[in-house]
Amino acid sequence: MSRKRNSGAPMAIPDLLITDIAEEGKGLGRAGELVVFVDKAVPGDVVDAKVVRKKKNFAEAVIEQLTKASDLRTSPFCTHFGTCGGCKWQHMGYDAQLHFKQKSVDAALQRLAKIDTSGMEPILGSAKNTYYRNKLEFTFSNKRWLDKSDIATGEQAGPDPDLQMNALGFHVPLRFDKILDIDHCWLQADPSNAIRNRVRAYALDKGLSFYDLRNHEGNLRNLIIRTSSTGELMVVVVFAYAGQQEIDGVMGDLKAAFPEITSLLYIVNQKKNDTIFDQEVITYAGRDHIFEEMDGLKFKIGPKSFYQTNSEQAFELYKITKEFAGFEGGELVYDLYTGAGTIANFVARSVKQVVGVEYVPSAIEDAKFNSAMNGIGNTVFYAGDMKDILTGAFVTAHGRPDVVITDPPRAGMHPDVVARLLEMEAEKIVYVSCNASTQARDLALLKEKYGVARIRPVDMFPHTQHVENVVLLRLKKQENQ
Repeated sequence: MSRKRNSGAPMAIPDLLITDIAEEGKGLGRAGELVVFVDKAVPGDVVDAKVVRKKKNFAEAVIEQLTKASDLRTSPFCTHFGTCGGCKWQHMGYDAQLHFKQKSVDAALQRLAKIDTSGMEPILGSAKNTYYRNKLEFTFSNKRWLDKSDIATGEQAGPDPDLQMNALGFHVPLRFDKILDIDHCWLQADPSNAIRNRVRAYALDKGLSFYDLRNHEGNLRNLIIRTSSTGELMVVVVFAYAGQQEIDGVMGDLKAAFPEITSLLYIVNQKKNDTIFDQEVITYAGRDHIFEEMDGLKFKIGPKSFYQTNSEQAFELYKITKEFAGFEGGELVYDLYTGAGTIANFVARSVKQVVGVEYVPSAIEDAKFNSAMNGIGNTVFYAGDMKDILTGAFVTAHGRPDVVITDPPRAGMHPDVVARLLEMEAEKIVYVSCNASTQARDLALLKEKYGVARIRPVDMFPHTQHVENVVLLRLKKQENQ
């Protein structure tokens, strides 16, 4: 028997009061027993909402009319806001953003891990909330996202047949094949916008083809721009099906227009995905890397290196991590998910030894290089899957850690890794997370032997719903001695 289709006009909910923010960053209101998630709504708004998707107990909606604006609402500063998915909270004041980020961490830890959060420390806001990123990746596409101004109505309905369809910018949310052409992005400082706009203008002038994300053809595919606090600059152009003459043309124009580029690189990627970790990187001009600095330490950053994208706030995050650990000088530290060894090298001067483990082999090579470059001799690094590396034999060989620092990806830690932490019984665990929900899931398991001593959220990504959180765990039997 076929399902009955929902016919008629979309459901409308007039005068809906938005009372909170949901986990995914949408406004939350209630219409009777129905929970309604409203895109781009701010707590305190009263809206006429149009439901676009309805389930038994909840609905998703958009604002049809803003009846009353919240005192927390502010005017977005980016012309691309609303279409670009990068800065979804530009319409809400920064103090309010911090409030709701802290509230989301509090809710996740209480609901999922049953943790007492009454002693949670105030969220640390970012000193910069524009131009704070050190890395952006843009996509070329021959299918530009069209807004209302691009679509004619009446007798000439539809897009102008002569409309420029090439774009260089960001993916539109939920549309993998549509790219929003970006004029000015507020996430990365100069000369990021000038470089992107120069590459686009050159490609259009020379008739170079932009990548077709469905048919996998075209000359130009991606553009990666990395900046550093040292003033160095890396530009990586990713080509797909371009000849060497076309490649040299693009790269030569960039070199001439931006002599300040420290590392000018290119990649030819003809795979059906955008990842570059398995691709050869060719140095066109300058070095194959740039340098970042933090607390007197230098870090080598290559095109495939992981480094926190908010450099200044990363320093604050690592200072909190170090403070929570409370090192006295003689500790053996395990740094899990060490990446390029940034935290490991950051704390190495304060402890006896740091053992770092990371899945990506190239990141481990960066970690070793960074230790050697800074004259740090008390770090060792291992590459491999965390659950396979962190075994009983590994702990026997290297010693039981006094402190474990763990900074896993958004998915959190594998259950086998959590089980190993419970077996190791380090006196302290400092858990750094970019996802409070998966962190809470892991903390619920660790509660068997650990108590939560300190909690502090850190905002790394202003104008988004994302938030980092640092938790200090202490072994319960140590607490009772």
